Formats: sequence, structure tokens, C-alpha cells
Amino acid sequence: MDHFTSALLSIYDQLIVTDKNGTILKSTGTGNSLFHTVKSANVGGSIKDVEQDLFSTSLAEEVMGKNEKRSFMQSSWQGPEMLMTAYPIESGEWVWAYKEIKDSYPDASRTQSGPFLESKKPSFPFVIRSKPMLDVLHKMQMVCDVSATVLLLGESGVGKEIAARAIHNMGNRRDFPFIPVNCGAIPENLIESELFGYVEGAFTSARKDGAKGKFTLAHKGILFLDEVGELPLNVQVKLLRVLQERVVTPIGSTTSHPVDIQVIAATNKSLEKMVKKGEFREDLYYRLHVVPIHLPPLRNRVDEIPHLVQFFLQKYNTLYKRKVAFAPDAIDLLCIYQWPGNVRELENTVERLVVTSGMPEVDVALVKEVLPFKGPKPTSIPVIDFLMPLQEAVDLVEEQLINMAMEQYKSLKLAAKVLEVSQPTMSRKYKKLRNKIEEASFSPVNKRAILEEQINQRLRSVAAVTAAIIPAEEVISLQKNMNRQTSYSQKLKQKLTMIQEKEGVIEWVFIFIMTEDGRLIHLVADKGFVIEPGEEYIGPPEMVNVAYQAFNGKAGVTPIYEDRYGEWKTSFAPIIDDDGNIVAIVGCDYSKAYFNSEMQRLRKQLNIHV
Repeated sequence: MDHFTSALLSIYDQLIVTDKNGTILKSTGTGNSLFHTVKSANVGGSIKDVEQDLFSTSLAEEVMGKNEKRSFMQSSWQGPEMLMTAYPIESGEWVWAYKEIKDSYPDASRTQSGPFLESKKPSFPFVIRSKPMLDVLHKMQMVCDVSATVLLLGESGVGKEIAARAIHNMGNRRDFPFIPVNCGAIPENLIESELFGYVEGAFTSARKDGAKGKFTLAHKGILFLDEVGELPLNVQVKLLRVLQERVVTPIGSTTSHPVDIQVIAATNKSLEKMVKKGEFREDLYYRLHVVPIHLPPLRNRVDEIPHLVQFFLQKYNTLYKRKVAFAPDAIDLLCIYQWPGNVRELENTVERLVVTSGMPEVDVALVKEVLPFKGPKPTSIPVIDFLMPLQEAVDLVEEQLINMAMEQYKSLKLAAKVLEVSQPTMSRKYKKLRNKIEEASFSPVNKRAILEEQINQRLRSVAAVTAAIIPAEEVISLQKNMNRQTSYSQKLKQKLTMIQEKEGVIEWVFIFIMTEDGRLIHLVADKGFVIEPGEEYIGPPEMVNVAYQAFNGKAGVTPIYEDRYGEWKTSFAPIIDDDGNIVAIVGCDYSKAYFNSEMQRLRKQLNIHV
């Protein structure tokens, strides 16, 4: 066993051996301090308690229930990401092996983006550990090599400028300027000259040789317009022209010059509401709203807080030549604070704690001294509008609070802290609640609905991607010449046929337009489609209703329906032009036989019996 242990420790940082119930029989490591911070990792402790004390997810019970080897990632509250491998051995005992993964990002292979995520990361530190921020990173990677205008949305302090710099750093404009402009910090009478520049004699205080504006300085690179909602209306008109024509006219000049830039705008305001109030131009809003990316507030990515704390702690320990550490309970407390100032507030708090801590370790008491900690405020309150037994009412309130806490923190440990109950109590109550929900919802009918929604999500995505690669201008041109064969009809037909053949499982791919009186007209399709161009499609309500929804901007999937051509499931998505107008919809037909085979495949894969 000693040779076996030595061999494993050459690969892993920590080994824990437990009996079949999870009680620790042996615990040894190579000096990784993470497991030395909790008593539960000692002999006699429980592997379940170790998970609750150290990690944001608890999987031991599930792993032992399946009685098979399994490897997965665990995010620790103290910073490191850990690879854990667990497997049973012949004696009935379990071996739990842990290895720290020293990477600023979760393993890209575990995300939907696969190798693409791995190939595109900013070269400067940009902490991303949560699912919402991985989604943000994925969108940033999609726009970093194109010139599309990006609108970063989110509360103050979520990191919009860092995100803009990451787009610049990852993209093909990285070797050219990144010019940030805070639209709210420049006086109104200067903002126009700052952005567009001016020539000699343009106004009284103009410099002799004039001055280049930010647009010109950002040529070949990126112009970042922070707080874009603060721009005066008269400047918005000129900004709209630059975005449309990519030319700049300095103040006092009649000569325009082209600029090759990508514009990234950011705001913490609702531009949509400002448009309705007449405070922001509608046409400019749509020009900026080409690729919106919403950065979630810190309270919605709680699992990222320990990693951000660790990052800022290292930064300020180095800056101030300190060796301050955070106790696990102190990090827990930081995780259940609401952070109205988001990442900026968190960074300032960590800096303050590093500077003011007279002890080598920041504890709960010190955190409470610097934070106005009042606990989270529920976003809704239980409403009871009829009489019921008092105990039943108490149970309802308890269930709602448990659900709210678990939805917010996704951790039994943190949920227990915020509800001020012990971890065993929280674990028992949550398990009881989950069993109740599963008993109510996992009927055969509901199981089938869950499987069908999984398939629908994939079909919806195929339609959305297909719509995105269909040039709207070709569709518009074809609509003007529907009665004769044109180069546009041939090009679109070839493209749709290629998509149909490449996917292999799509029966037909087609484009519909809608007349003013609501009739669906076939415009163009793959070479095997049975309806002629210009012919009206008449079908059942369950199909037509989803098509109408697509014309209103909502991609969707029909239930199984029957028309004169057979039994189908169809996914629809809108084709949108540069001005945000829906010009047509694309549809992908799948046979009922294909859908049933996919349902069967999913059932076997997930071991679900319907």
C-alpha cells in the first residue's frame, strides 16, 4: 500500500482513504495547505464534511451511490481549482485523490465551446470561474476578430472596461490602439472635439495645428465608449454617422476621412428606457445594440468570489509586501454579502483588509468590521391569501427560503450560513425538499417533456445558426424578383442544400416570408423541397403559430404535427437585417421517425425510463 500511495502522490497532491460510509481512514498529502485548514480532513472525519468545508459542490454521496470510478473538477472556496478522482477498491474502501489545477480558467473541455475557448484567452489576468462569466467569455471570443459593434451592459463595477480590454487583447486588433473614453467625465462642450477632433481655427481656444479626435487615434484598433448613455443628443447624431459610414469629419472641417475601428460601448443604464423618454436616439441604440453582452452582477456569480478574493489578495500582498491570508469562514462571509458595488467593491474591500489587518489571517470579525453586513434581502416574499394550518404555512415559508438560498448560493454550506442553521440541518431539509419536488414532477409525462425539451434546444440552435448565416440582403433582393430565377435564388438554394446535406438529419430547409394579411409564402428552399417558390403554405395551427412567433423575433420548435406532406417537427428562427428588421424566417423540418429515434437514444444515454 505504501508503494501504491507513493505512486499516487507523484501525480496527486492529496490522498484520502475512506470506508464505504465515507469515514476517513487515512489522509496524506505532499504539503498542499488546502486540506490542512479543516479538521474534517483528519482521520475520523467525513469526506462529506471535507467537501462542504472546502468546495462549492458536494458530490461524494452521489459518487459512492454509483459505486464506480469518477473524475471531475471541484472549485475550492480558498482559490484553487482541484481535479478529483474517486474510485472504490476491493476491500470496499474508497480512494479520493486531489490535484490542484493552476490555471486562470476552468478546463475548456468541460464547456460547450470546447477547443475554441482554449485557443482564445486574454494574456492578462481575467478571473473567470462561473458559468455566467464563461458564457460572457464565449461571446467575447466571437466578436474579438470581427468589426461588429459591441454593447457591454451591466451594473457599475462588474468589469465592463476589463471585458473591453480582453476583447482587444484576444482579437486581431491587439497590436493597434485601445482608446478608452469616459463619456460621462468629459464636459458637454468638449465631448465633440474629444471624439471627432478639430482643425485650426475651429473655435476660439483651438490649437494652432488642430487636434486628432479619439476616433482617429483608434484607427485600426478599438474605441471604448464608457457610459455611452451620457452622450448629448447632438453628439449622438455625429456618432451615428461614424458608425454607419466609418468616416470622421473634424470640427471646422468639410473634409471627411475613413477610420477602420471596432466600437465597444458600455453603460449601466437602460438605453431602451432612455429611448422611450427621448433621452437617447433610437437609431443610435440599434447601431450600438449589434452584439449586446450582459455582464452579470457579482451576487449572481457567487462561485467566482473565492477566486477573485485570492487574485486580489495576491495582488495587494505583493504591492504592500504583506503575507495576509483569509480564513475559510471569512471567505464564506464574503460570499453571502450582496456586493452592491460588484467586483470594484470586492477589490477595494480586499485591499482594505490587507492594509488594516494586524494579524496574519483575516477572520470573520475583521470582515464584519469593514462591511455593512446585513445579509441578503429576499427578492420576493411569500404571499398567503387563504387560511391554512399554521404548520403548513411555516413549511411553505421554509421551503421558499431554502429554494431562494440554494438558487442564490448553490452551496449547502453557504445556504446554511445565510439561513443561520447548521449544515446537517440544511442538508436534511434540502434533501427532503428535493425528494418532494422529484416525486411531484418526475411522472412519465414530465420525463418525456424534459427529454423533448433537450432535443428542442438543439433543433432551435440549428435554426438560429442557419438564420445567422443567411445574408438578409440576398433574401430582400430575392423578394423583389420572386417571379423569375435570379442569381440570388440559385445562391440561396445552394446554401440551403449544403446545410441540409451537411446536417444529414434535416429533411428540408426553407425560407418563408409573410404577406400583410398573414399568409406564409415559400421563398426558396433546398433542392428537394416539395413546395414551389411563391406558393402559399397552409398547415395546422401548431406549426403556423410557431412560424408567426419567429416573425415576431422568437426562435421556436413545433410539437409533432401532421400536414399533407407527412408528420414533422419544425424549428424556426428569424432572419434579421442590419437595422434589426425581420425580413423572413428559416425553417428546418425533421421527420417524426428521427425525433422518436432521438428520444430513444436520450433515454438510453441518461438511463431514463418513460
